[in-house]
Amino acid sequence: MIRRRVTSRWKTRVTSQWKSTGRPLARMIAAQIKSTENVRYSSETDEGFTYLLRMQDLDYWKGSNLPVIVVFYRRSDNSFYWKEVSRDHDQIERRLQIDKALDVLDNSTVNRLAGLTVPKAGFGYYVPALGGGEEALVNILPITLPSEMYVASTPYDGRRATAILLDGDEASRFDWSIAGGTFWSFHNPRTSSCREIIDIDQVDAIDTAELAFHDDVDEQNRFMHLLRQTLRHQTRDDLNWSKDRKILYFRAVEADAPRNFAYESAKKKTDADVVMVAMSDKEEGKVSFVRHHAFSPRFECLGDRWYLIVSPTYFFTTNGYAPHPHPGALLAGKKRLDKSAALRGQVIMWHRFLTHADRAAERDAGGLFGVEVEAEPRLRFGEPPTVELETRVPEDGWGGGKKRADVSDQQEGLFA
Repeated sequence: MIRRRVTSRWKTRVTSQWKSTGRPLARMIAAQIKSTENVRYSSETDEGFTYLLRMQDLDYWKGSNLPVIVVFYRRSDNSFYWKEVSRDHDQIERRLQIDKALDVLDNSTVNRLAGLTVPKAGFGYYVPALGGGEEALVNILPITLPSEMYVASTPYDGRRATAILLDGDEASRFDWSIAGGTFWSFHNPRTSSCREIIDIDQVDAIDTAELAFHDDVDEQNRFMHLLRQTLRHQTRDDLNWSKDRKILYFRAVEADAPRNFAYESAKKKTDADVVMVAMSDKEEGKVSFVRHHAFSPRFECLGDRWYLIVSPTYFFTTNGYAPHPHPGALLAGKKRLDKSAALRGQVIMWHRFLTHADRAAERDAGGLFGVEVEAEPRLRFGEPPTVELETRVPEDGWGGGKKRADVSDQQEGLFA
């Protein structure tokens, strides 16, 4: 449904199409109509044209709870084209690239428009399955929390406590939370460098559920912060944290070098190039950029359980370490190429990575000579759930069609 008054001709075409081929589903799309009499669009060729969005429009659309598209109508040739406006802060682009073959607005566009209404935020979004498309994977991982946690009094705030740990001789760890003179952690602070920032005779072990499911919103937010800090600590040997983008991404092993992660997918052993080095097409032997697999971690309490929402994305550097100065175009280009299979595979890959240590511990159960070694308390993650969908999400709803895929093969050096 187009939430904007447009020409009567277009309204008639949309209405008749729904009456003849389907039923109304109350799925809303917000549309901004740009019309002209006969003026050519910017940089227009037989293949396409560009359109520069106004910053005022982008700021306005960021707050929309609906998918947003821009429709271009030219009266002289009765042409209609459209393009989605990303509201993802990681992918915002002011300049829209319109392909006249792929982005024409007519009856063939229905599946792509329907694909925009599939929820991709909130408590998780559906990643359509391969093949029939009836089974979908949800990008949430149920969390099994440690049965107890530690609470202690402290004379320091978070900033001062961090400085003390960094200046100390022992290995620093930051899987804790401090607020209002109270320290929280899942590990016993007496056994780590954290003993330096607490009142060591004021440490209590309590049932985790007492704080994990507290009725007070502020306490829930604080517990959420503790979960995030604990996750960062558990993955510290392999993942870096981007403070600006609030994402975890695979760390490079050395400058300008790829990195591979082998794991078992749903049916077989596989692997992923979690750090990929792209070489320049213009200068032989020069690195163009390094792409790191990443995800945005978000924690939500649903009912009587906590979940980790895994939103796959990418992080770009110049050599594996230095952040790339212009990552926006690289990220948007890569995400345009990612179809449902890629998203599904990334969710599975991240689950396998986050549970790798647990599976290794199970294989080594019993410890050396049969003596069981007590493991440090940690967050444990269950399998991402699956659901049965009544209708299949069209593959072309995830991006360009076959022609776009062919073009991407030629651009491997830039958007691999």
